[in-house]
Amino acid sequence: MSLKTRSRFRRSRRDGEAGGDRPVRTERGSRASGPPGGWARFAVALRQPGRAGEPLLAQAPKRWQRLLPYAVVAIFVVSLLPVTIAVLTNDYALGGGWAGALGVAQTVPLLLAVTRPLPAWAMVLCADVVGAVLLMGADQVAGHAWPWTPPVVVGYQVLMICLGLRESVRTLVQVWLVTGAAGVALGFSQPAGVTNTVALLFVLGGAVLALTGALRGLGDAQQRVAEQRSISEAERSRRTLLEERARIARELHDVVAHHMSVITVQADSAPYRLPGMPEPVREEFAAIAASARESLGEMRRLLTVLRGDGSNGGDGAGGERAPQPGIGRIQQLVEATVRAGQPVELSLAAGAAGVAPPAVDLSAYRIVQEALANVVRHAPGARTRVSVTHSAEEGEVLVLVVNGPARDAVVELEESGTGHGLVGMRERVRLTGGTLDTGPLPDGGFRVAARLPLDPADGPAGTADTSKDAT
Repeated sequence: MSLKTRSRFRRSRRDGEAGGDRPVRTERGSRASGPPGGWARFAVALRQPGRAGEPLLAQAPKRWQRLLPYAVVAIFVVSLLPVTIAVLTNDYALGGGWAGALGVAQTVPLLLAVTRPLPAWAMVLCADVVGAVLLMGADQVAGHAWPWTPPVVVGYQVLMICLGLRESVRTLVQVWLVTGAAGVALGFSQPAGVTNTVALLFVLGGAVLALTGALRGLGDAQQRVAEQRSISEAERSRRTLLEERARIARELHDVVAHHMSVITVQADSAPYRLPGMPEPVREEFAAIAASARESLGEMRRLLTVLRGDGSNGGDGAGGERAPQPGIGRIQQLVEATVRAGQPVELSLAAGAAGVAPPAVDLSAYRIVQEALANVVRHAPGARTRVSVTHSAEEGEVLVLVVNGPARDAVVELEESGTGHGLVGMRERVRLTGGTLDTGPLPDGGFRVAARLPLDPADGPAGTADTSKDAT
């Protein structure tokens, strides 16, 4: 490897590391959106379904937001407690002891609604029903609201909000129906001259439950969509990986099949090419030819499923019989890209195609091909440099593709990729035991650097993937 190319490779790696604190690019030329703001996360936390015993807004990003439900409910309790006692004493002429007890029973349980709204609702409803029964014998009940006093209606709506944000739709419907049933049952003993508030509480409570329940349902739906999207992404990544492995396996089959066929022909023809061969040697060559034919047949049988018939997206028979490209055809690949309007410069070391084994030769070509395809899709018009060199001392081929940012006047052809690009590169590099380094550059460009050993004898065991990006 030349000193100039080696320094360029190190400089590109330093540039990628220096840009580590910059916004991550999920695709060429597209920046990943940053995390949502504090109020957006607060809105998400408001819709977030909570676990049993978990306070409202427990998932809020800030501490004051997590304490906000306690503060709001405490304000209502502190306000409603004296108001309830005053209303029961002054308007209904209820005894001071009963008024104080009812005021505490109807308001203090609201504090429990932040964490356990259903038990709080049961306690408050029981206290409200008891209060309605006691008000039947009050001296001044006529002309006032009954069975639910104004403080009861206000406090009940606070309960409905807490319930709607935490409980399921089935529970909310049951709470609503029980509230209406309690009011209807009390209506059979309605004192004379009172203003009946059964319908008022029933309608207001139902409206609040519907609004808050819909808000919580939206959060449930968004959470399920996020979970499904995560599962879909995992399945797509797995499917992409399997597709790339299948395609690489089909290509390598052609390479291995060629060499196995050569071994078979050489072993079969050895007795004719070398006359006078002893009988044990003839038998040894015959055994070698038989083993080679058996191995070739086993390999073809194992890869029959991978080959397919071309009807489901496979390469088809014609593609399988086509010769596989290599480093020697990178020049043609670059020329075709330039004709398509993409400015590309190529630096191809002399003799690189001759020293690379078939697997490395094919992998180098495919890496350059996929890198240029990504440039065309995600950074059209960007100046691109392709460098392919080899070092006999270090025993490796270095493939480097670096592109600058897309032209301002050009819009990306694709905003989202299929995820095949870098996955396929990693699989090819892993197969040859090399290393892959990919990532964005500080100036908005992108870098793909692969080291492929000329002797990939160790296979995937020696692979190290330093990719910083995910496609």
